Amino acid sequence: MKLPDRLVLHTLRLPLVFPFETSFGRVESQDTILVEAVGNGVSGWGEVPASAQPHYSSETVVTAAYVIREFLGPMLFASRPASPAACPAVFARVRGHAMAKAGVESALWDLEARRRGVPVARLYGGTRKEIESGVSLGIDPLRALLRRVEAFAARGYRRIKLKIMPGWDLKPLAAARALLGDFPLTADANGAYTAAQAAHLARLDRFHLDYLEQPLGHEDLADHARLAGKLRTPLCLDESIASPDLARNAVEMKACRVVNIKPGRVGGPTQAIRIHDLCRKARIPVWCGGLLESGVGRLHNVAVASLPGFTKPGDISGSDRYYAPDVIDEPVVVSARGTIALRPEPGIGAEVRRDVLVRRRLRREVVRP
Repeated sequence: MKLPDRLVLHTLRLPLVFPFETSFGRVESQDTILVEAVGNGVSGWGEVPASAQPHYSSETVVTAAYVIREFLGPMLFASRPASPAACPAVFARVRGHAMAKAGVESALWDLEARRRGVPVARLYGGTRKEIESGVSLGIDPLRALLRRVEAFAARGYRRIKLKIMPGWDLKPLAAARALLGDFPLTADANGAYTAAQAAHLARLDRFHLDYLEQPLGHEDLADHARLAGKLRTPLCLDESIASPDLARNAVEMKACRVVNIKPGRVGGPTQAIRIHDLCRKARIPVWCGGLLESGVGRLHNVAVASLPGFTKPGDISGSDRYYAPDVIDEPVVVSARGTIALRPEPGIGAEVRRDVLVRRRLRREVVRP
């Protein structure tokens, strides 16, 4: 791998098409960082899917930009790794800051793929020509929520996921199940419940969910393992899976039967692939989640989700679900069959729209050797 000449950090604020509410709060716009790795006039793109506030993660766009500028960038240029796959080892001295690491590494993968003239999915080891797409719906008034459930199911999405929290679970899930029949339905609590609410969570078994995602806190592997034995519904872990080691622990403890892999949350594509490989060996199905990424991060997620172990529909929806316009010239589109096609063009298969980049940019920083 030839190193880029520089890294350019573009901090953006992107208005959402629909406000998105979870147990963490309501979001109407998303701050994000696009990492541009520039080498010999070619740009590779990655994304740091942090937010303005440290709610879902301790990282924010401000902390991520600082860590890349002061630590990850200098480490990269000093170490001169032979491949983007070496980034986890290069960045190992920096504890945490997974999203910042993911943004830099994915930009390097895109740059390398463009230089080789191949899709980035090929470098990741992807085998699929298309992936299945599900949709994640935030907390809304019930009537409006059901209209959206019906609309997205009619558009071909392969799975509907509802965000839930204490006081907002039985009613929306009952209504959605009645509307959808046996259509795949899941629920995501984002860690909003406690182990003391196990009896209440057992009441969700009646809705025949494909899985219940992250009901307890992200550090509660032991409590998840105990809860798993009390429910018929399979448990899926999300925030708890922050690294390959934590994924291995969760699998060995039987804390989950499904795993959500978010490349941005686990430190980048290389770590995501390691978790995929571990779960595949353990026969644990995985799917690819998202963090309100723009089209840049979304296309990296599509490429990762083309690996053979991703057997469940993920949260990778079309660009029109989140941003209009997106920052890429060819938005991500979900077919009428609920699939997203892998792109044959080099890299992520799209170019960044400089007009949107400039219009939505809050800050621009350059990191050089």
